[in-house]
Amino acid sequence: MKRLLFIFSILSLFFIIPFSQIGANPAVPPIKILLVPGHDSVVWGAQYGNTKEANMNLAVASRINNILKKDKRFEILITRDNEGYVKEFADYFSTEHEQIVSFRESAKKVLLNLIDNGFFLKKETVPHNRVNENTSIVLYGINKWANENNIDAVIHIHFNDYPRKSKWTIGKYFGFVIYIPDGQMENSFESGQLGADIYTQLHKKYTTSTYEKELGGLIQDQSLIALGSNGTLSSSTRSILIEYGYVSEKKFRNYTTRHKTYDDMATLTAKGIKNYFFVK
Repeated sequence: MKRLLFIFSILSLFFIIPFSQIGANPAVPPIKILLVPGHDSVVWGAQYGNTKEANMNLAVASRINNILKKDKRFEILITRDNEGYVKEFADYFSTEHEQIVSFRESAKKVLLNLIDNGFFLKKETVPHNRVNENTSIVLYGINKWANENNIDAVIHIHFNDYPRKSKWTIGKYFGFVIYIPDGQMENSFESGQLGADIYTQLHKKYTTSTYEKELGGLIQDQSLIALGSNGTLSSSTRSILIEYGYVSEKKFRNYTTRHKTYDDMATLTAKGIKNYFFVK
């Protein structure tokens, strides 16, 4: 009997260890995720009342960061915290400014050439706000940094809005939407799969956007810099942009329900990320 128990315990190791130690093996590099809470203290994006989108974005991103960093299969990086852009990114945007501009302009020329020669079809996309020069440097800088650092996935975190009479006006739209790269873009397929897994989790509890151009909740886009517009993200870098809802929605107007929703959305997002990378 003791011999049988010994044999059983040895065999169990072969079946249990490989699954429980996935990603913890130092020979297997962790999956590198870059979280990008959209906007900052200078350009804070949308606003309802006194609640600014940049703070909402950071609240959700920080929660996702706290969940995923407990999983040793991941290496989680984030572009900013409560103090602003973290040092690595603040320094990069400053010291690499000229290189980022060159990277951006070169990529635009390449895409224009592809369009002129019929290799890339320009499509009408959902209207987006034009970014200023500083924001452009930040977004293209993130893409350049992600390529150089072999980032597996870049996840941009936002809340939605549209022109309203005032910041106190309650909007008519609600619901989340996930933007993924257009099918012609090099990183489109796997980005779409990642977006779909996160969508599946969020849709268990939340409604997709009611804005007519965002119906369905999973939208391809070729103009968003965050997704790698102008071919600025490598084919191996998945990138999605999540709009978790419209800033004036009822659940975001109250402090308690707003923060409870942040918790739920972060948990569901983290589960979607884990499902994409580990549940097949």
